[in-house]
Amino acid sequence: MNQHDIDVLDEIQRRVLWLATRIVDAANHDRATGDGVKVGGHQASSASLVTAMTALWFAHLDAEDRVAVKPHASPVFHAIQYLLGNLDRSYLTRLRARGGLQSYPSRTKDPDGVDFSTGSVGLGAAAPLFAAVTRRYVDAHFGVRPHSRFIALLGDAELDEGNVWEAVADPATGGLGNVMWVVDFNRQSLDRVVPGVRIDQWRGQFEAAGWHVVEVKYGRKLARAYAQPGGTALRDWIDAMPNEQYQSLFGLTGPQLRKQFLDGASAEVAAFVADLADEELGPLVTDLGGHDLGALLDAYAQCDAVTDRPSVVFAYTVKGWGLPIAGNPRNHSALLSADQVAALRAAHGLTRDTEWDRLDPASAAGIRAGQRREALSRAPRERALGVTVPQSTKVRANKPISTQEVFGRVLVDLARDPQVGRYLVTTAPDVATSTNLAGFINKTGVFAPIEQRSWSQDRMLRWTESPQGQHIELGISEMNLFLLLGQLGLAWDLSGQPLLPVGTVYDPFVLRGLDAFLYGTYSGARFVVAGTPSGITLAPEGGAHQSTITASVGLELPGVTFVEPAYATSLDWLLCDALGQLADAPGPAATAAPAEDGAYYFRLSTRPLDQAPFEAARARLGDAVLRRQVLAGAYRLVDAHQADPSLVDAPTVQLAASGAVLPEVLAAAAELADEGVAAHVVDVTSLDRLYRAWQRTLRQGVRTATVPSVPGALRSAFVDGVPVVTVHDAASHAMAWLGSAVGAPAVPLGVDEFGQSGTVRELYELHDLLPGTIVNAALAALSLR
Repeated sequence: MNQHDIDVLDEIQRRVLWLATRIVDAANHDRATGDGVKVGGHQASSASLVTAMTALWFAHLDAEDRVAVKPHASPVFHAIQYLLGNLDRSYLTRLRARGGLQSYPSRTKDPDGVDFSTGSVGLGAAAPLFAAVTRRYVDAHFGVRPHSRFIALLGDAELDEGNVWEAVADPATGGLGNVMWVVDFNRQSLDRVVPGVRIDQWRGQFEAAGWHVVEVKYGRKLARAYAQPGGTALRDWIDAMPNEQYQSLFGLTGPQLRKQFLDGASAEVAAFVADLADEELGPLVTDLGGHDLGALLDAYAQCDAVTDRPSVVFAYTVKGWGLPIAGNPRNHSALLSADQVAALRAAHGLTRDTEWDRLDPASAAGIRAGQRREALSRAPRERALGVTVPQSTKVRANKPISTQEVFGRVLVDLARDPQVGRYLVTTAPDVATSTNLAGFINKTGVFAPIEQRSWSQDRMLRWTESPQGQHIELGISEMNLFLLLGQLGLAWDLSGQPLLPVGTVYDPFVLRGLDAFLYGTYSGARFVVAGTPSGITLAPEGGAHQSTITASVGLELPGVTFVEPAYATSLDWLLCDALGQLADAPGPAATAAPAEDGAYYFRLSTRPLDQAPFEAARARLGDAVLRRQVLAGAYRLVDAHQADPSLVDAPTVQLAASGAVLPEVLAAAAELADEGVAAHVVDVTSLDRLYRAWQRTLRQGVRTATVPSVPGALRSAFVDGVPVVTVHDAASHAMAWLGSAVGAPAVPLGVDEFGQSGTVRELYELHDLLPGTIVNAALAALSLR
């Protein structure tokens, strides 16, 4: 790139720096919040990436490239989008305001085309890596898409996050030559200047994982100085200088800077700089490569040339570059004063009337911005898959069977469907066979970019690895599972191909990947995950493998529909419905639940259940009614009055339960009937859908000052005012709200302590889940009326 182009880019980056700084300033000083809470922002953390981001958007990226922006650099991203004409001016004064620009880049909430949500540090960095894994899969199965580079801009402190290294080390992410990470190596964290520079350690870790590493440490001024006689001593001193000492130089000028710089230096270094004027010394010794446009563009080109592995660029920068707070140890959340902003405005040749202007379209910088806007424009993507998922696979269950086994059977049957099968893709963190994906893997194979030779034969599991496989196996990392599921669930946008992603994981370890689970759903990703086996029903495994709070997580996590069926056919209906929702084509019959947009979490069990109770309810209600109620979240498995008309006038209680504990609940209902108490049994298939239906009616009533109605899902399964006992192989509070929903006393039973090893019966006894305890809870509920 010639000097004219560099000068044009320099003019653009100066405007980007100003706008990013002023966006934060306006949010804090121009807008009255009325609540006394600091709005905040990150002027210094934004400034350190201005050069790297200007070089990317105005000289390097193509329309198909996708970029994750460091959370604290969001003002820089929005400033760039404004200069490109992709953001209305009104948003520039609405950072961190309702309906305005988000604190950190958000796919679903920002108005200017964010590729990857960021905010929870480390996850935004890894997301493009798994988006590239997804692209490799899409290219192999559906034809090669236009070339995309998947780029992450991350702070060096983000490399402290363990999930970064889990992602880097996973075999599934190897060989991705279209991935580039740019590390904002400013050597500061939130609280301090980092005492030791860990570049050697990090370089070694990346290289050990097979990555290509580039360092952009020095700018052109220093590079020229190093080439002069005596320049080697200067370089050695700058390399050896403690990081705290080097960072302190940015806050100094004149003789103070010279004294600080030479503290501990050799006579040779002092002699080298002796002839430099004070005003020359500072710009020279603080000339970092991360603020040199040409050096960065050269580094990006080097990464493009390496096509057999991911690349990482360590761009040495200063936090607060171009601002009066540059290098200050406490500048992370510092805000420029009004006087400092005014001085910066004047230094950039702007006035109050012109400070928000875009670049002059007739200028060289304005022409470049216009050209880049055209070059980076994208056509809209189609999210709908355009296939119809069947309402049911008609799974057969003639004997006791677990929901985990049914889950595997349904996936195999769907894989045979000529419309649906090719879009299914499964993944697991080294638990595919133990979560019942073996049948699917036997049918579809394991995905590998290059066909792998199989050295052993297994009659039960054909682990055939090839580009045609539809299962992506991961190492033991639940974070990677949810990061990959999130990107598979966004493949419609990032790779132009909707998919039907399904992941499996041991249910207690959903919590290990929870941050990435939340990240995916916050980003609007659409996928199915099955947590299995679950609960203390996994009795012999002990407390470390027994999940207790995952049901609460599923219920409370936005963008997720939590499902916990007990019986084969209900799971079949629910899973087909979930995949139909993902495909945006639920089939000819309307579902009882409103259209949902997000992920589905199935909590399953390895405990075989007798299917006769469900079949009896099916005969009583008919398939159409029962399916509608199952999808809505609950149905009456046993109607005590219909089962025994002599109990019509007897005291009545309702036993509500999910999943594996239904046999104990049914036994308790039978005991209560023998004692003259009518006990309806309600199978809650989706606490989530029930709760949302209840909340919708409550909030509608609150907002309109009207009497809330009872939602149909609750009305069909429960009787208003009748006492409730909730029974759950999970924390008792997850279902306790049902008493309020039906306007009756409630006694919640569940697992509120860590489990231990034992038999199912022993642990159910320990946690009050046996029939006798449920009977006592029912009598207690009746006494509370």
